[in-house]
Amino acid sequence: MPIRDAQTTDLPEIVAIYNASIPGHMATADTAAVTLAQREDWFREFDPKLRPLWVHCTADAAPADGWLSLRSFYGRPAYHATVEIGVYVAPVAQRRGIARRLLDHALLHAPALGIRTMLAFVFGHNAPSIALLQQAGFASWGLLPRVAELGGAERDLAIFGRRIG
Repeated sequence: MPIRDAQTTDLPEIVAIYNASIPGHMATADTAAVTLAQREDWFREFDPKLRPLWVHCTADAAPADGWLSLRSFYGRPAYHATVEIGVYVAPVAQRRGIARRLLDHALLHAPALGIRTMLAFVFGHNAPSIALLQQAGFASWGLLPRVAELGGAERDLAIFGRRIG
C-alpha cells in the first residue's frame, strides 16, 4: 500500500520534503529550513490511533515522496473532533496525484479517528492547494488578510473547512 503510518525512519524524508517547500513561499510560514532535531518532538506528537502522520511511498521499499498530518486544532478539549491538516509532496513527485491520494485517505479514515471537522490554513496565493481542497469538498470558511510576510510580500491566509459525515 502506498500510504502508511509514518515511522521514525521516515523523518529525514519528511523533513526534506517540508524544507523543499520553504523557498517557494507557497506552503509554509517557515522562512528557514528546519532540522531533524527540531522535528523530533513534533514527530512524537502524532498517534496513529488519534492524530496520524501518513506518508506516501510510490513503491514498498521507496522513500516517502509525500506526507499528510492531522493535528489537533487549538489544543482545547472542546475541539477534540476538529483537526488541522497539512500535506506536502516532494518537488519531483508533484502533479502526480499524491496530495489527492493522501487527502482522500485522510477523509476516508477520519470517522474512525473521531474526526468531524477538518481545517486547512492555506496562503491565498497557493492556487494548487486551494484547488485540491475545493475538489475534495472543502469550502472557504474565512480569510485573514495580509497576516504573513513572505519574501517581502504580505500574504493572506485562507481558511478552508470540511465537515465529515
